[in-house]
Amino acid sequence: MNIGTDYSSLEAVAKEYNATVLYDEPMKNHTSFKIGGACDMMIKINCEELLCRLLAICRENNIRHYVIGKGSNILVSDKGLFGVVLLLGADFSTITVEGEYITAKAGASLGAVCTAALKNSLTGFEFAYGIPGSMGGALYMNAGAYGGEMKDVVCEASYIDENYKIKTIPLEKMELSYRHSVFCGTDSCITSVKLKLRKGDSKAIKSRMDELMQRRLDKQPIEYPSAGSTFKRPEGDFAARLIEVCGLKGLSVGDAEVSQKHSGFVINKGNATAEDVKRLIEMIKERVKAQTGITLECEMLILE
Repeated sequence: MNIGTDYSSLEAVAKEYNATVLYDEPMKNHTSFKIGGACDMMIKINCEELLCRLLAICRENNIRHYVIGKGSNILVSDKGLFGVVLLLGADFSTITVEGEYITAKAGASLGAVCTAALKNSLTGFEFAYGIPGSMGGALYMNAGAYGGEMKDVVCEASYIDENYKIKTIPLEKMELSYRHSVFCGTDSCITSVKLKLRKGDSKAIKSRMDELMQRRLDKQPIEYPSAGSTFKRPEGDFAARLIEVCGLKGLSVGDAEVSQKHSGFVINKGNATAEDVKRLIEMIKERVKAQTGITLECEMLILE
């Protein structure tokens, strides 16, 4: 706990909305890497109004804060996080379907949205099946896989701007590109995402989802905790190929290891620490740079 910070105003507002408040909550329980020390305070967001008010309090009082969803693309320090974590998770995950449109709150899992699409015979979102993230995070980084990405299906989104107002933004203003959106590096916070899909055959949709899941099972180390692909794709090449040709598959530091199944993943084989992962990442980057001249860039965010 960071003794010098007063969180009482945040707790009082959270209680007005019957939101769950946790102190000294281990972040390893909220990340796909299963790594990370405790945060000072965590509030489970359950509505946009609460999020607006909490963000305003944090910024006006210089309280360090983090907004996270499924924690699938982050590495949290072993020392934990000073400040408050605003968790967009199960309490902020409503999904609604109207015709060919699906609107999901930012905390909804991609798997749950895929399932909703299947139940309503809507196709176009199958590529996201098996990606362990939330809708907010997926739009933030324009997540994609197997030939599809968020920019192919999103039509608009709601977000909280720097003045704590809820705004709507259409696809053409999102600036979606490889692992990037207009939201990156800003104080804006995505609250919901609207998809435009199309009617399809439920059996064909289910078959495609099953096919992609099997491909993940066959080729990716999803049996181990990780943050997904560790590095961004360098222009004209693939990080996994570069890592493999440099002889780094299986390289480890403590329980952090370059997956022997897919060298694009750094995995937690049991009790890896954030320091283990960071040291391994630096070793990979140094070796790849020395042998190929290419500088790899981390895809996940490191929170310290």
